[in-house]
Parts: sequence; C-alpha cells; structure tokens
Amino acid sequence: MTSLDLGLARLRSAASRAADAWDRLAQAIKSVMPTGLYARSLLIIIAPMVILQSVVAFVFMERHWNTVTRRLSAAVTQDIASLIDVYASFPQDRERAVLRRIAQQRLGLVVDFLPVTELPPPGPKPFFSLLDQALSEEVRKQIQKPFWIDTVGRSAVVEIRIKLDDAVIRVFARRSAAYASNSEIFLLWMVGTSLVLLGVAILFLRNQIRPILRLADAAEGFGKGRDVPDFRPRGAREVRRAAQAFIEMKRRVERTIEQRTTMLAGVSHDLRTILTRFKLELALLGTKPEIEAMKRDVDEMGRMLEAYLAFARGDLGEQSAATDMAAFL
Repeated sequence: MTSLDLGLARLRSAASRAADAWDRLAQAIKSVMPTGLYARSLLIIIAPMVILQSVVAFVFMERHWNTVTRRLSAAVTQDIASLIDVYASFPQDRERAVLRRIAQQRLGLVVDFLPVTELPPPGPKPFFSLLDQALSEEVRKQIQKPFWIDTVGRSAVVEIRIKLDDAVIRVFARRSAAYASNSEIFLLWMVGTSLVLLGVAILFLRNQIRPILRLADAAEGFGKGRDVPDFRPRGAREVRRAAQAFIEMKRRVERTIEQRTTMLAGVSHDLRTILTRFKLELALLGTKPEIEAMKRDVDEMGRMLEAYLAFARGDLGEQSAATDMAAFL
C-alpha cells in the first residue's frame, strides 16, 4: 500500500471513531431529555430564556459592572493619593484641619490621622468581592504603600487605612462613590421579570397542552373499546381540527360496527332457520345412535353460532371494569 492509501485508511478510521463518539453522545443526551410533550415544551421555552439571561448577566457584569466599579475605585484612590501628596509636600497645621476640610467638602471623604501603629489584620472577604479586589488593586498600583481595607464592616461606607512615614491616614468613603451599587437592582429586575414571564408562559402552555392530552386519552380509550362521552374539541384551531377528525372517525367506526352487527343479525337469522330445520328433520328420523350423534353435532353448531354472534355484537354479558391485579392474583 502507498502512503496515500495509508492516509485515506487513517482518515476513514478517524471518521468512523468520530461518528461512533457522536452517536454515543447523541444517545446520552437523548436518555436525559424529557419524553413528555409538556416537559419538552417547557424546555423549549425555558432553555433559550435561561441562556439569554446568562449571556446578558455575564456581559453586563464583565463589561459594565466590572468596568464601572474599577473606574469609580480608581477615582477614589486618585483622591486619596492627592491628599497624601498634599500632606507630604506642604506643611500642615497641628490638627490637619485644612486638609480634612478640603477632603470632606471637595472630595466627599472623611479623613483622620492616627499615630503610627501596625495595621489591623485582614478582615473577612465579602462573598461578592469585586469592590474589595478593584479598590485593593488601585491602592496598590497608585499609592504603593502598606494599606488595609474594610468593605464589610459598614454597609454605606468603605474604610481605608494607609501607613505613612509619620502617621496612619484613615479614610472613610461612600460605598456608592467607589462601587456601582445599582447593578444588583438591574439583575434583580431582570431575574424577577424573567420569572414572571416564565410563570405566565407556563400557565398558557398548560392550557394549550391540556386539550392535546385529552385527545390522546380519548383516542387511547376508544382504541381499548371504552366510551368517551364527554369529549369535545377544545384548544387551538389545529387541536380542534384534530379532535373533530377523531370524532368523525369514531362515528364512522361505530357506524361500520353497527352495520356489521345488523348484517350478522340477518345472517344469524338465516342460519338459525336452517339449524332449526336440521333439528326437526333429525327429530323425525328417530333415536338411532347415528341420529343422536348428528343431533349433538347440530347442537354444538348452534352453540358455536350463538357464541360467535355474541362476540361480534360485543355483548358477551361481561362489562369491562377496573381490577386490582394484585388482589385478583
């Protein structure tokens, strides 16, 4: 074999293995997928909405929430860095009153100067640590001094401590100034609206699926020989057409059965007349053994005829009823 033949053989083998793997994957997916019409309809409605909500939430959190929070954190950090530069470059009064007034009135920050001590140990991180990560990264990048951040202790403010050469500056900033606080409201509105829409869709879908299930139950009951007295067309136009077609088919079948029963009744009358003549002629022939055997055969033919006609009419004397098989056995 040439190298080309070997290459083609390998390609065919790889294609065969890929097809087998695809078949196994398709069978695995099919085994976990729902089989009922209502469950599949719910899946058709819910799956696209969940995927859309997930994509929107990811894009929003990745692009908008993350970007806005980082920009706000960078702005707050720039204000703190400016205060530190002013404190280090210009002489201050004993209480740093001017610097504190400028920070509070112009920048919206509450600044205190503490004695030089060790910074507190790191506190617990919040579950959603986007603000903590963004603010820590900006302080580390712009100020480049030892710091401590508390974004959990007070819900409305963020505490930042930065260790300087001769003091520890403590800054209280509003959380809304460093964090996109309205993002959770957007997500809650999005999820809440989706849940309401899903509830309405499920309610309407149930009303659309119910006539189809009733049609299936009616067809199954009629196929088992049971009467369907209270069935009538309901639901959408297509479902009503199917139900009307089922009713027409049921009428045709019942009319056919009635015609067959009438025909069998006529046939049975003729056959009974012939059997009655046989019985009369045999009764007139006497009581010989051969005659008695023929009488028994005629009686057997009569019983067979009556049983067949009763079966054809469907009136064997037994009514169908639900039975507990465990108790019966």
